[in-house]
Amino acid sequence: MKKEIHPEYKEVIFHDQSSDFKFMTRSTMTSKDTIKWEDGNEYPLIKIEVSSASHPFYTGKKLFVDTAGRVEKFNRKYKKK
Repeated sequence: MKKEIHPEYKEVIFHDQSSDFKFMTRSTMTSKDTIKWEDGNEYPLIKIEVSSASHPFYTGKKLFVDTAGRVEKFNRKYKKK
């Protein structure tokens, strides 16, 4: 592999905002937000909407997403004149 062309691969914290679940993993993603983790070190914080802690497939709970705004926007954009 060529040197110095790959992104930096480091530890980051992902925070599922819908279930307030946090987990640490390695990623190439970066963020200006940081958080102090259980080990006392600070890591970049990546905020996400859905993880295994809140996804309906893993939790068995039904999740309702409001799509009415999208449908109305589509109809306005493509309606016949």
